[in-house]
Order: sequence, then structure tokens, then C-alpha cells
Amino acid sequence: MDIEIKKSIKPVNYKMAIDLLEKRVENIAIDNGKELIWFLEHKSIFTAGTSYKEKEIIDKSIKIFKSNRGGKITWHGPGQIICYVVIDLKKRKKDIRKFILAIEKTIINTLEELNIKSFNDRNNVGIWINDNNEIKKIAAIGIRVKKWIAFHGFSINYSNSLDEYKKIIPCGINDRGIISINRIKKVNKKDLLKKLEKNLDY
Repeated sequence: MDIEIKKSIKPVNYKMAIDLLEKRVENIAIDNGKELIWFLEHKSIFTAGTSYKEKEIIDKSIKIFKSNRGGKITWHGPGQIICYVVIDLKKRKKDIRKFILAIEKTIINTLEELNIKSFNDRNNVGIWINDNNEIKKIAAIGIRVKKWIAFHGFSINYSNSLDEYKKIIPCGINDRGIISINRIKKVNKKDLLKKLEKNLDY
């Protein structure tokens, strides 16, 4: 498959990134654009997916950017690796569930190579680990499909602060925690990105 791999060193403005994804979707829809996999980070921002509820905002003073992705409310910011995708499911089986399973497998296999055991959960989208008998989220997934083109993607907590999550009910789940890779073990970011790219299987 002819997929552009894009890597941004400096933090990317959230709205600018989403606008770029939307434009790429439109181009692919008229057969005038490459599929995309884009690794980046954002400056600190709270984003709400299409199914979020106001009661999931604990700190009412924070600003929320309403996104058209699936899912609920989450935080993005420095130290968190984002992988945005624009993938044409018409070139594959038109199977959204299979596509999300491929994303889950990419993250789980990458963490396994770092000797971090993780798992998916049919009832709670994302990737989870068991941290001393407490289930915590280490990666979030939010996908939208338009004209059979899947876009948005996933985020992995790498070295980010976890304090911002206290201002919201992340992804609408209030009985589980959040964790980052560097809370478990020190990992080189370049090595992590290299493993992620190698394990991508769309």
C-alpha cells in the first residue's frame, strides 16, 4: 500500500492537525491523495468526542475542543505520542472492527517488545495494563469513518504528566486509572516510535 509516513518533531496545533486529516480524507475520496500515518505531539488540550457528556468535566474552568472523532473526553499534551491515520477501508475489507483490532494489536505488540504486558477490553476501548492489581489505561483509541475512510487514530501515554486527567473523567470511565510508559520503565522515545512504526499493520 502507498502510505505516507509523516513525523512531526515540534508540537502540532490540534485544530490544524484535524483540518489536515479532513482535507486528506476528501482528497482520498476523490482518488487524489495518499493514505497517511502521522506521528506527533500536541500542546496541552482537552478534546471531546461525539459521545461525551457535560458531567464528565470535573473542572468546569477548562476549555474543551469539540472534535468529530468517536469517543468521549480526553487530554492530549507534551509527552504523549499521537498517531493519526487516514486509511481507505475500501482498499481493504470494509470492516471497522477489524481495523480497530489492527490498531490494538499494533500497540499491544509494541508494548510487549518493551516487556510491558497490556491488553484490550471489549467493553472499554483502549489498551490497558494491570498495575499492582489496578487496571489502568495506557493508550486511547478514537476513530471516525467517513465514506469508508477511517481517520483520527490513537494516543499512547509515554512521559506525560497525569495531573490533567484529574480535571475530567477520561473517556467516561471513572473506576479505572491512567498510567504512562515511563511510570513503569524508562524507554527511549525514538526506540518506541521505531517499534510502533514497525508494528503498524493496516
